[in-house]
Amino acid sequence: MRKYPLPLLHPGMVVARPVFSADGLVLLNKGKELRPSYIQRLHEQGIPAIYVEDHLMSGVDVEDVISEQTRLKAIKTVKSMFAGLSFQVKADRKPEINELLVKQTVTEVVDDLLNRGDVMVNLTDIRAVDDYTYGHCVNVCVLALMTGISLGYERHNLLYLGMGALLHDVGKVKVPPEVLNKPGPLDPHEFEEVKKHPGYGFEMLKGLAGFSGLSAQIAYQHHEKFDGSGYPRGLQGREIHEFAQIVGMVDVYDALTADRIYRKAYQPYEAFEMIAGTGNYLFDYRLVQAFLNNVALYPVGIALKLNSGHIGLVVDTPKGMPHRPTVRLLCDPEGQIIAEPYEEKLSENSKLLIDRTLTEEEYTAIRNRHRKTS
Repeated sequence: MRKYPLPLLHPGMVVARPVFSADGLVLLNKGKELRPSYIQRLHEQGIPAIYVEDHLMSGVDVEDVISEQTRLKAIKTVKSMFAGLSFQVKADRKPEINELLVKQTVTEVVDDLLNRGDVMVNLTDIRAVDDYTYGHCVNVCVLALMTGISLGYERHNLLYLGMGALLHDVGKVKVPPEVLNKPGPLDPHEFEEVKKHPGYGFEMLKGLAGFSGLSAQIAYQHHEKFDGSGYPRGLQGREIHEFAQIVGMVDVYDALTADRIYRKAYQPYEAFEMIAGTGNYLFDYRLVQAFLNNVALYPVGIALKLNSGHIGLVVDTPKGMPHRPTVRLLCDPEGQIIAEPYEEKLSENSKLLIDRTLTEEEYTAIRNRHRKTS
């Protein structure tokens, strides 16, 4: 299977992973052959890409770090909770949060992550553009917990971290929707409104029976930066709780890799390098390293050119070696098709380096040439 952006989909392609709506309903199931009407439906739903079968990626599955069932359940929980909180705020009622449900959701995510300990973050984002918030909260929770596990956190601390991460943006329910959903840059007044959400979130979470004060601090401090350039208090270095630093860091990474109304997503390797450059500047270097060891610099399916001149597709990345994927070679240094593609483990061959990534158009041309020779 391989991820394809919506503009490159065409009738006859076969869906490799189920595609879900914002409400968790199946839009297209695995094994379904694409028709023009299906592609149009994806466009209407704002789905930027889907995973389809690709003969050059035969035998390769893109595994998520948590199960599909756990992810969907968590997204539904967040969406339902935010909807309820928004209604309570509009009705001028005290916001109520189901702490037990949040803890149960985070527990399931922790269990999944511990059971899939050798899986790297490879599954790139296919969320609907207008359904960003809920998937983002779950992604931030997952990425924060992966980092906490790498740092050796005990289970009770993982739960505190995960609960705070899942609800890190809960204060946004008090920000005017026209500001929050503005399809473009915010003016200074609007940005000041957005900057109030950490304080709102802190007030909503502090003192709740099922939450540690640490979870409330995550909501309050997740936009603080190591160099003091963050908000709302301009904290520096160790003044920022480690949990909040982790959530703030993965919050930035997930935002970078998601399609937004006002910009396209950055490629994972671009977001990876951006985060890598923030060590001891925006975030503690130790936390940056712990996070990035879980993230594939080049996710499965990315087409690459090596310094040897070979062209291939990433099929795997070993845990802890994000820069050294396993590549299925498709073309030789002269650009000729390799009739029987084979795999090269960059983790075992220090002479091979990645020269550049290929565009989707370049890869499509190679795939079509392969079809003609097979």
